[in-house]
Amino acid sequence: MAASSSSSRLVRAVGRSLFSGLCNNADGLMRSTHEMMCNHLLFQQQRTFIQMRTSLKVVDNSGAKRVACIQALKGKKGARLGDTIVCSVKEAQPGGKVKKGEVHYGVVVRAAMPRGRCDGSEVKFDDNAVVLINKHGEPIGTRVFGPVPHELRKKKHVKILSLAEHIA
Repeated sequence: MAASSSSSRLVRAVGRSLFSGLCNNADGLMRSTHEMMCNHLLFQQQRTFIQMRTSLKVVDNSGAKRVACIQALKGKKGARLGDTIVCSVKEAQPGGKVKKGEVHYGVVVRAAMPRGRCDGSEVKFDDNAVVLINKHGEPIGTRVFGPVPHELRKKKHVKILSLAEHIA
């Protein structure tokens, strides 16, 4: 009788270890699936409007390198491609036309948020970029680097398009 009870304990222990191994494996499978979903969502980051405190790259030769958006002048949610913003210079080159801490207007020339076109295609860029302008809407710099979308023509920023190297 003692031998049969010890063998039944052994079977129960083995059964438990197999069962717990299956449960742990299934739990691990669910965790890995969950982790993959989270990683996929992190990899595919949601692109949003350019809003307050968004850091933008300056793509002209005005002397500024990076600016932070203070306010989008049009729309409640934020600025999109071709919109005008008020921005503060965060990084500047020494000897440039603009200095760190100055407040300027800027036109968004590249945005990571997709923008639909009339032909059904959509345009989006890898970074958020701006060209600094004065109060009259004229660019402060004399050159614009990188691609600039042709949607700026509709927004009456023809001078920026004429200074651009490449029109996308």
